[in-house]
Amino acid sequence: MTTYGLVAVIAALVAVWLVAALGRWRRSRRARRRGARAVRGEDRAMALLEDAGYAIVERQARITWAPLVDGEPQVIELRADYLVECDGELLVAEVKTGDQAPQLTTAATRRQLLEYSVAFDVDGVLLVSPECGTIQRIDFAVRAVRRRRA
Repeated sequence: MTTYGLVAVIAALVAVWLVAALGRWRRSRRARRRGARAVRGEDRAMALLEDAGYAIVERQARITWAPLVDGEPQVIELRADYLVECDGELLVAEVKTGDQAPQLTTAATRRQLLEYSVAFDVDGVLLVSPECGTIQRIDFAVRAVRRRRA
């Protein structure tokens, strides 16, 4: 291999390494910004909840839940943003920031709230959007509406 060929291989390897490092840095920066936004949102949500008359019982409330899979318990740890009380009721308050997440039409949000409603065994769940300044109470119906078969 000539000197020029060796230099070209080394330059290509350095270029590949630089591109990968830049990609990691960009992803890391994006994750840090998203995390900082979430923390700011949770702080604003706490003030919003307290201003609305909710007492904060626990922040980052954790429980161990064991749904049965084929009759066997599958232990899962869940963490909700807040447990709050108001008028003798215990509720889970989940904080969502961004454009899509604070909406019940977002499937992931809806499923998470339903899971919290069941697992935490609370009187209801709250969907808090600090960016919009809203607190929505979500109560899931006990019975689903079923389509009739023809």
